[in-house]
Amino acid sequence: MMRFSLHFWALCTILLNIACHTCQEHVWLPGNHVALFIFGDSIFDAGNNNDINTTSQANYFPYGESFFKNPTGRFSDGRIIPDFIAEYVKLPFIPPYLQPGNHDFSIGVNFASGGAGALDETNKGKVINLGTQLGYFKDVSQHLRKKLGDAEAKALLSRAVYLFNVGGNDYIVPFKINSSVLQSYTHKEFVGQVIGNITEVTRDIYKIGGRKFAFGNIVPLSCVPLLRTHEGQNGACLDQITPFVELHNKEFSKLLQKLQRELKGFKYSLLDVYTFLKERMDHPSKYGFKESKVACCGSGPYGGIFSCGGKRGVTEYELCDNVNDYVFFDSIHLTEKAYEQFSKQVWDGKLSFKGGYNLQSLFELN
Repeated sequence: MMRFSLHFWALCTILLNIACHTCQEHVWLPGNHVALFIFGDSIFDAGNNNDINTTSQANYFPYGESFFKNPTGRFSDGRIIPDFIAEYVKLPFIPPYLQPGNHDFSIGVNFASGGAGALDETNKGKVINLGTQLGYFKDVSQHLRKKLGDAEAKALLSRAVYLFNVGGNDYIVPFKINSSVLQSYTHKEFVGQVIGNITEVTRDIYKIGGRKFAFGNIVPLSCVPLLRTHEGQNGACLDQITPFVELHNKEFSKLLQKLQRELKGFKYSLLDVYTFLKERMDHPSKYGFKESKVACCGSGPYGGIFSCGGKRGVTEYELCDNVNDYVFFDSIHLTEKAYEQFSKQVWDGKLSFKGGYNLQSLFELN
């Protein structure tokens, strides 16, 4: 009878985790659990854009089909990186901040918004930018203090991990809209603005009580399907964007080491998504993929037109037969299979950069 009960409750926990993206209830957690607060763009957006006026949404078929069997607002065929990280630390899927009825923030919350950048000007009026996400977090921290009391809220915020993926859109958008902004600044000046805004948000969270941070660097943008369809490229990689990406990643790594020296108790993990994706784009079969240049869902050369689902202005799109063969699900976002590989790698793998922690070690730090 005891064995049956244990299996029964284990099954219930799994089913609750699958269902929790549409409900507010979650499984019981110990008082010293580590909360997860998520910031950034569509790589991490779990559905916030469902509730704002924007065309940058993924709340329709075929998004979500591989795991959830229906669209949730995640820009993939299934789970995304924060979902896997939550599973590894035995948390429910972290709900979007704007999800109706979401008032319990003790496990953390997801502020990420598809299309968001570190700069306020990036997709202005169409996304929840990083500064607004910080404002939402400040509201949440106040809510936790009122609910838990100052001491318990301070402990929760100090134990928590703050997970970021932001910056890519700040470099993509000027190229996509043929903006003159990149001619107004040197590479160093423009990258400095992007990194400067991320730094400011990080310091503000530190002042509120955050101590453990994880950041993704910028992927090799030049050869993603979306930018192969850029005007005049004819399917070639957009090499003009590469100096921005390389400088960002170089300078951001230096910045995190600097913050660790300057801010008492500041710990970080730098998630090397650049190397991860480049390896799979260059050697797909080594990692169990058959196609690394063409998107599973989209239209045009390489599936690079951002039309997956047919609700962003272009109604026609193609959908592959076997999503597990593909690195890219749509023109810029990866498949669940690729996201799971990355999540496993950054969870307990060896680091590519000095001074940081893998995610498992970061969560375990007191």
